Amino acid sequence: MMTDNVVSVYLAEFRSALTGMTLAEREEIVEEIRAHIRDRAAGSGLGTAEVLDRLGPPRELSRGYNSGALLQRASRSFSPWLILRAAFRWSLAGVQGFGVFFAAVVGYSLGAGFMLCAALKPLFPEETGMWIGGGDLNFGFHPGNVPYGREVLGAWFIPVATLSGAIAFIVTTIVIRKLLPMLKRVRAQVRALDEQSHAV
Repeated sequence: MMTDNVVSVYLAEFRSALTGMTLAEREEIVEEIRAHIRDRAAGSGLGTAEVLDRLGPPRELSRGYNSGALLQRASRSFSPWLILRAAFRWSLAGVQGFGVFFAAVVGYSLGAGFMLCAALKPLFPEETGMWIGGGDLNFGFHPGNVPYGREVLGAWFIPVATLSGAIAFIVTTIVIRKLLPMLKRVRAQVRALDEQSHAV
């Protein structure tokens, strides 16, 4: 009776720490953990308190599930904000995650930079554009320092910069959406190898 109470308290705290998923998903995970606790206690001869101790604090255990739920939502979403949040969460987990997050930041920053330049062209027409001259190509906003050469796009700079920004956003979103699930598989493989090495 006492152990059932301890498990119920543990699972209640675990349940309350699960976020970003439906109630059905949350309950399925809680039941999975409940079955794991029961099987582990029965099969290994460990006491319930020891099994719970090995699982770790409920809030810490929930982080992996919350990251997985966020990753799953991000891999189906076109929201740059949600994708960046998922990439950031995974960046805390290792070098591969940091690489994905860095790629997302660079891609979205590039897209935002193009869009900003398109918005600045009507306000600063002489200082915003694409210049060619002296073997150089300059694209962007140059306040008070107009590059050497001839501005070649003129009014066409706005649609070119807007389209370039949109392409950067779309390509970044597609690439990150493809990389996030791959990152999850890599982490699962690393975790499995780690568990095997500890079992030996």
